[in-house]
Amino acid sequence: MEKYSQLFTEASKGYWNYLSYEITHPRMDNYFYILIAISLIVWGLEIVFPWRKKQSIFRKDFWLDCFYMFFNFFIFNLIVFIGLSSITETLLLEGLNSLGIDLKNLQVIDLGSTLFPYNLIFFFIITDFIQWLTHIALHKSTFLWQFHKVHHSVKEMGFAAHLRYHWAETLVYKTTLYIPLAIIGGFNVDQVIFVHVIAISIGHLNHANFSLNLGPFKYLFNNAKMHIWHHVKELPSNRKSGINYGISLSIWDYIFRTAYIPKDGKDIVLGFNDDEKFPKSFMGQEFYPLGSNKQS
Repeated sequence: MEKYSQLFTEASKGYWNYLSYEITHPRMDNYFYILIAISLIVWGLEIVFPWRKKQSIFRKDFWLDCFYMFFNFFIFNLIVFIGLSSITETLLLEGLNSLGIDLKNLQVIDLGSTLFPYNLIFFFIITDFIQWLTHIALHKSTFLWQFHKVHHSVKEMGFAAHLRYHWAETLVYKTTLYIPLAIIGGFNVDQVIFVHVIAISIGHLNHANFSLNLGPFKYLFNNAKMHIWHHVKELPSNRKSGINYGISLSIWDYIFRTAYIPKDGKDIVLGFNDDEKFPKSFMGQEFYPLGSNKQS
């Protein structure tokens, strides 16, 4: 037990040192400031070219969502996620080794042998598809839906709503991504960060009060006009578990027939059944899934 406690402490300390350095050393490849830059750019687009012109610049829950953004990306990592991830990875590798399995021998794809940028494109596609499947699970599982309600409690859409989600979702998404990515070799940290930044940018635009005309590319990339229907309060009677599950790519919803855009949805009511009873505060939303009086 002491071994894992030390592993947790060292991982958390290492992340604290990394985060402290990032905050105090602004530069072009600094992820802390990249997130801020992306957010300011998309917020600027909302202000100059608003899709819903009557929506306030500081929309409902604007500051709550901004706090979620930094909590989920940095504070949560510092408190528990990085340390817990190190312990989980160690336990998994030790378990596999006890069975005589070397994870490196399970690699079936080597992106290092694929020419740039095709390796990045493949990495982006495979991770997005896995996340699309995970997103469906968050809706179809009664247990997971209680956590995912935090994201769907948004009543006015804006860029920061992208990162309003319960911290437990991070555990679910990272877990479902770990094994598939463990058997794909050849990509490095810079490539992972680059793909992640692209995904964050697309996600911000999906939730923004700004509608980009993609033309035929709307069938490939997720967008605000499509994603807002994912947040509609009154779902179609034959699709009560959800619609438009796309994360960065919309193509999965068109292929598997979960796409639904009946009309321009910029003024539709967002939320879920009985969301007026859902907690309004950060702590209330974080503890909500553990309560006993949850709505379906």
